[in-house]
Amino acid sequence: MQTKKNIELRIAAMLALMGLPIFAYAGTTGAEFLTFYNWINGIVTGYFGRAIAIASVAIGALLSVAKSNPIPILAGIAFAVFLSYTPTIINGILTATI
Repeated sequence: MQTKKNIELRIAAMLALMGLPIFAYAGTTGAEFLTFYNWINGIVTGYFGRAIAIASVAIGALLSVAKSNPIPILAGIAFAVFLSYTPTIINGILTATI
């Protein structure tokens, strides 16, 4: 069983680590993650991402016809739009400057 002092010590250590100035450079560096970023971005914005978007609309359409309910096709369309525009939105947010 942890005592109150141990819990307070852990909280203080976590707060001290969060205050380190090295975390301020997280958005401006990271060349080691560039290949991973390019790989993920290529998958989502490339032909694989388009195929997933088309498949989600097609599966939603089939489920809508089977259930006589418009919600599955609307969910498929929403997912396709989300998949299509999300990389652009994230890039805009993360590269924005004041």
